[in-house]
Amino acid sequence: MIATAARPFHEAGPDLAGKYRSTRALTEALAAPLSESDATIQSMEDASPAKWHLAHVTWFWETFLLRDHLDGYALYNDDWPFVFNSYYEAEGERIARFARGMLSRPTVQEILDWRAHVDAAMRPLFQREELAPLIELGFAHEQQHQELLLTDIKHALSRNPLGAAMWEGTPPSSTSRERGWQEHPGGIALIGHDGDGFAFDCEGPRHRVLLEPFALADTLVTNAEWSAFIADGGYDNAALWLSDGWGWVQESRIASPDYWRAGEHFTLQGWQERDPHAPVTHISYYEADAFATWADARLPTEFEWEAIARGQQPDEAQAHDPAAGNQLDHAGPVAPTGTGDLFGDCWQFTRSAYLPYPRFEPASGAVGEYNGKFMSGQFVLKGASCATVRGHSRASYRNFFYPHQRWQFTGLRLAKDI
Repeated sequence: MIATAARPFHEAGPDLAGKYRSTRALTEALAAPLSESDATIQSMEDASPAKWHLAHVTWFWETFLLRDHLDGYALYNDDWPFVFNSYYEAEGERIARFARGMLSRPTVQEILDWRAHVDAAMRPLFQREELAPLIELGFAHEQQHQELLLTDIKHALSRNPLGAAMWEGTPPSSTSRERGWQEHPGGIALIGHDGDGFAFDCEGPRHRVLLEPFALADTLVTNAEWSAFIADGGYDNAALWLSDGWGWVQESRIASPDYWRAGEHFTLQGWQERDPHAPVTHISYYEADAFATWADARLPTEFEWEAIARGQQPDEAQAHDPAAGNQLDHAGPVAPTGTGDLFGDCWQFTRSAYLPYPRFEPASGAVGEYNGKFMSGQFVLKGASCATVRGHSRASYRNFFYPHQRWQFTGLRLAKDI
């Protein structure tokens, strides 16, 4: 998901210093319930330890803002860039991703001390207008890692046989919603970011796409529907699956979404009774495509999804009570609730490969490495999840994952031809 190259920033943006403080505070608040052991473990290579996320986003600010733009700034620790760089080849050698869970040192407190040092050093940079695009990029980057911190620790806690919870309580319940369809007449659609405000480079340039008439479901697929798919032998019927997907199901012995067991699923509040009306989450592209085939429908293209989403403003779709488990703007329990909104609940798979738009050019320098170079073998997801920071997503936003990955809050919304 990590993507760290920006489009131009416009002067009408929010107060940078205030947004910086709130962004940094949320990261630390999300990690606050974790013990030192919780924050250190790494349950799989796709996931990173919580304290690594705390450190990596701080490395970003120190490397790309303070080191390069604050005269006389000296690195807090000369050895830490090696362990907290991620994929920036231009920034040199780094620890292997699978080894991040071996970092018993530095401690969480040492990382928090580093964060405080960097926060203090950043203050004079907010007055420099020419740095606004890079600072906005830093916000978006840290927000992505806030979501990753939650999904990564959920995976780690789920592997604990004690059913460890990050927060106490019970997730909110959902209500049954009858599915309707929003029809689109087709025609030429403008796709991609319109240049107003921040966006990653992969969201543009804006370009024309020809759409055939289609309809997009106004609800997400639910746990109850997925249970019916399972009961009907969905995981045993090769005719429903793409070839690679069927091979993945057989080799990995997949028989349900991740975090499912009899009548329950694992949440950040531990094992809970599975809500039949809540959106199904933690499914792969392969599973989403197989379900759509079983349901006599298909996955939408990213262009179809965006064409419908142009009529919805993310800020309106996200303006729900955070206690109800919608998109993240607080340090507390998160869970999908099935509102039907395009933005929120879970990331929605499309059938579109993650590829460059016409005339795409990656941003220059090291910060341009995280989008263009990953345009191979992945699929685009749209919307946002309950773990996505409120206001982070938009109609043109392109999340992307490999087809077998499902530790994120991934789900699906059906489409059909008309």
